[in-house]
Order: sequence, then C-alpha cells, then structure tokens
Amino acid sequence: MRLCQPKVGALVLADVCCGVVIVMTLKNDSSQFVTGSGDRAEPVEIWKARKLIRDHSDGELSLTEIAKSVNLSANYLSEKFKEVTGVNFVRYVGQTRTAKARDLLRNSNLRISEIAFAVGFQSLSQFNRVFKKLTRKSPTQFRAWHKKRMKAINRSAKKSRSRRISRKNV
Repeated sequence: MRLCQPKVGALVLADVCCGVVIVMTLKNDSSQFVTGSGDRAEPVEIWKARKLIRDHSDGELSLTEIAKSVNLSANYLSEKFKEVTGVNFVRYVGQTRTAKARDLLRNSNLRISEIAFAVGFQSLSQFNRVFKKLTRKSPTQFRAWHKKRMKAINRSAKKSRSRRISRKNV
C-alpha cells in the first residue's frame, strides 16, 4: 500500500521528537489522524483556532477573524469546531474567558468589573450572565465560596501540623 495515496486503515509511522515513533491510522480527511488507541487527534486548523482563542481571549474575537487566520470559511470552522470540541465557538470562548476570570477571582483583589474587562467581556452584565451559566455561581458568590474554602483548608492544615508537633513531643 502506498502512503502517498492514503486509504482508511493504512498505517502511518509518524516520527516524533526524541526518536519516539507513534503508529497512527490515516483517515480520509488528511487533516485528521486516529491514534493507535482509537482516539482522534485534533485537526491542525482546530488546534490553531483554539490556540488563537486562548492567546487572544482578552480581546475581541470573532468566528470570521479566527476562520481567516486558519484559512477556513467561518461556516466550515464553526461546524468542525463543534464536531471536534463538543461545544460551539461562542461557548468555547466563554469557557476560556471564565476560566481566566476564576483564576483572577481566586488569586487577586481586583474588582469584578476589572476582571470582566481584563478577560475580554464587553460588558459587566454579559460577564455575570456567562459566568453564572458556566459555574452556577455569580462572580461574587464564587469569590466568597473560594475564600471560605481556603480558610477551611488552612484550618485543617494547622490542626494537622499541631497534631504532628504534639506527637513528636510525646
């Protein structure tokens, strides 16, 4: 079987860094591979689109602009994106921004409005709506819940340390 004319089921050896060789099965779509375990590797265009979203989520993102950047039509990117990631483009952008916002809520004293704009939301109401939809808590509730959780963890750690110290002294 010739590798220059791929067919479903044809084995391809991909040389990877450090001399590791992975056996992959080539699918009809030349941008997708199936690994030996049957899991699908992400098409390069979708990987690039996801990377662009992660790297630029704090700015304005449009499906059209991302599609242009990865040389696909907006409709095709939208369809492929949902097929590969399991979520549509808008939800993925919201999830990416919300993940960054959760990190800032946990690790900074910025006001919620500052966080909303820092992670790329265009309005505070949009941020609150998307955040609550994805986390089931408002940003304020999330921050309070996290602080309460951290206090409980710290109390537990202090008790554990004091038990260890008292055991050593016995």
